[in-house]
Amino acid sequence: MRIMTVMAVVFGAGFAGAAQAQTVDCDNAITQMEMNACAASAFNAADKDLNAAYARARSAMRRIDGELSASQAGAETALRDAQRAWITFRDNACLAEGFQMRGGSAEPLLVFGCKARLTEQRAQDLWTLAAGIEG
Repeated sequence: MRIMTVMAVVFGAGFAGAAQAQTVDCDNAITQMEMNACAASAFNAADKDLNAAYARARSAMRRIDGELSASQAGAETALRDAQRAWITFRDNACLAEGFQMRGGSAEPLLVFGCKARLTEQRAQDLWTLAAGIEG
């Protein structure tokens, strides 16, 4: 069972109020706000794993660069450039996916769900890359 504490903005009298912590059972989320919060939380968890995988892959690429002549090195730079391009791709692809519910309360669910899915895939690719180099 996935139970998590999420921050929700409380609305009253037409004004956004203070953020309040709520406990949400993400396996049984019912309201759109709960589903959106759980999707955002899943993306945040995937992003944390992605950052760890990227750090590991970057370290492995630095090791490759250290074994190459200056004229052949560039593994770390290539990974950095690829990662920056991938983030742009992910964000735009997920923005496009969100247009299915554009302006609706489920749009964040689609966008965060997409970001979580693509981020999990990218993290796995980076873990695999690092493991292959570390041998």
